[in-house]
Amino acid sequence: MIKFISTRFLYGLLVLFGALIVVFFLFNVLPGDPVAMMAGQRTDVSTREAITRELGLDQPLPVQLGYYLNDLSPVSIHKNTEANEKNYEYKKLFTVNDKVVVVKYPYLRRSFQTNKKVSEIIFENLEGTFWLAFAAMLFATVFGILFGMMASVKPNSLLDHSTISLSVLGISAPPFVMGALIAMVFGYYLSDYTGLNTSGQLWEDDLTGRKLVLKNLILPAFTLGLRPLAIIIQLTRSSMLDVLSQDYIRTARAKGLRYYKIILKHALKNALNPVITAVSGWLASLMAGAFFIEYIFNWKGIGSVTIDAVYKLDFPVVMGTTLFVALVFIVINICVDILYAAIDPRVRLH
Repeated sequence: MIKFISTRFLYGLLVLFGALIVVFFLFNVLPGDPVAMMAGQRTDVSTREAITRELGLDQPLPVQLGYYLNDLSPVSIHKNTEANEKNYEYKKLFTVNDKVVVVKYPYLRRSFQTNKKVSEIIFENLEGTFWLAFAAMLFATVFGILFGMMASVKPNSLLDHSTISLSVLGISAPPFVMGALIAMVFGYYLSDYTGLNTSGQLWEDDLTGRKLVLKNLILPAFTLGLRPLAIIIQLTRSSMLDVLSQDYIRTARAKGLRYYKIILKHALKNALNPVITAVSGWLASLMAGAFFIEYIFNWKGIGSVTIDAVYKLDFPVVMGTTLFVALVFIVINICVDILYAAIDPRVRLH
């Protein structure tokens, strides 16, 4: 079991490192000048050059990558200065000349635009993204299992064909297209009837203070949950059809058990294994896939912050949020693998 977990952990580190390399070099080939975005177009040349040197942007890309990896590493080498102590909050191991070898938390640097620590920006916006992904997954799971079960009970019926057609549409339609359509129809044209808006936050301030506004979560969560909903419907339907054809189900019916008890107590329980597999991996995927949905609905979360940082060429924020989402994805998948290995020892052999 320890070997299994260690292998998955190493694979996760390789995936994280690969994501870091890809995003780092992709961002640096994008057109635009982040220094000009920071200092303004009318700033003199000497000021821009000073900012460029301070941020290390005058160095070759491999050198910049090395500096960034040094900032991320828990054990790293830095100059022994008060500024570094403020940024890194490290614990010294030993000193060599003007350098110090330290143990620290990974440092994601500071935003080019606000000078705020990227770690603070991430945790300030994490709540919105988490609840959006969780609500979307809850919606997809509950209704996906319900519709999939209803379709399987009457195969080849109008309900079955309609459910399959809608699920195929949900899988095929791009999320950003569906998001724009849903926002326009339900949040704009029909807003007088639905009471919903095209934009809004989970928490809003008014004269009485900060209050929770759950209705603002409905449209973005519905949009984000459409694709997993469609997949769960098809998984539940196919799994239920397979279970309903088993001998023990026919035996239960021959004994005179009520049909709804056979469906709920015997068939559904044994048909949920592939559904649980899909659900366990979708939460991390939804957090990563919420970027455009947050942007369309002006939802305050990691996704909207990342897209805004791309527009403003705010490299530390883009790198930090991307690595954080990749880390969440990896950790959840490792936990799922460990759960499977604990339940079924045969998994450890693969």
